[in-house]
Amino acid sequence: MSEVVKGDRNLIAATRQRETLDRVLSIEIVRVTERAAVAAAQWRGRGNEKAADQAAVDAMRRELNRLPISGTVVIGEGERDEAPMLFIGEHVGNGKGPKVDIAVDPLEGTTLCAKAMPGAIATMAMAEGGSLLNAPDVYMDKIAIGPGYSKGVVDLDAPPELNIRALAMAKGVKPEEITALILDRPRHADLIAAVRRTGASVQLITDGDVAGVIHTADPETTGVDIYMGIGGAPEGVLAAAALSCIGGQFQGRLILDNEEKRERSRRMGIKDPKKKYQLEDLVTGDCVFAATGIVSGSLLRGVRFRPGIIETETVVMRSTTGTVRWIRAEHRHFQKFQMG
Repeated sequence: MSEVVKGDRNLIAATRQRETLDRVLSIEIVRVTERAAVAAAQWRGRGNEKAADQAAVDAMRRELNRLPISGTVVIGEGERDEAPMLFIGEHVGNGKGPKVDIAVDPLEGTTLCAKAMPGAIATMAMAEGGSLLNAPDVYMDKIAIGPGYSKGVVDLDAPPELNIRALAMAKGVKPEEITALILDRPRHADLIAAVRRTGASVQLITDGDVAGVIHTADPETTGVDIYMGIGGAPEGVLAAAALSCIGGQFQGRLILDNEEKRERSRRMGIKDPKKKYQLEDLVTGDCVFAATGIVSGSLLRGVRFRPGIIETETVVMRSTTGTVRWIRAEHRHFQKFQMG
């Protein structure tokens, strides 16, 4: 066989694989988050966080394992010894398709779901193999803003007051017209006070910082200009995946405050424990992000159970095209959800 023919066949094979990757990333991911959302929604308001989370995990795992992919969970709910959660390093898919990285949060906002409070979602990202930061399940200090600003207008290492004033100047408004979204935690008392000293307002959330970061991408609708504070590292990578699709800036730093966490990070390939990660460090390749509402909130409508119909609403985003699709579905065949 000539080298030319062999090269052509390799190119065709690569193209076909990429077409498969496109199809998987763009369509199949929606089914995964829909299944997890419906499973968790059956536990809304029942006060059982563990059961709601487990239902979402089980449903997400079942659907992932049906996909024609060779997937590796690089952002999950723990590591191997914490199974049956979707753990970091777990292999998913039927093994007959492209290699992809998977980041999951089957139930973001377990407390929100257990209390039937707004904003619980099922979310995941899927990307080309080696594209997502393989981060440990630790805390991360984060700052995020939406698109349309010059690079570096805010910085994770700058004082909160300086970031608020710089963002206000870049937006062409007074600091009093800026709103910062921050998790309502005792650790953020000083951060909240510093933001308020500038005259800016603070919107507090009890959970759900993936959705919180996404809110910065559309401040005209959400009223949120900037996300600040410490949350989970898995949620940080998921949020960065979303911003890589819709635009914005994100910086994060892992909080590795003891030797056990530092050693765990080293085993996962983290060479610099103090590194300040930019968006492009967290997500380096083609990526698709999806989220399905569980309890209705400002981002997505929650699952609705009607006679003979289950309604879901999902947002799915693609980084290479910048396309955002809102999918409102009516499901009539309940067997696929393995309803309990």
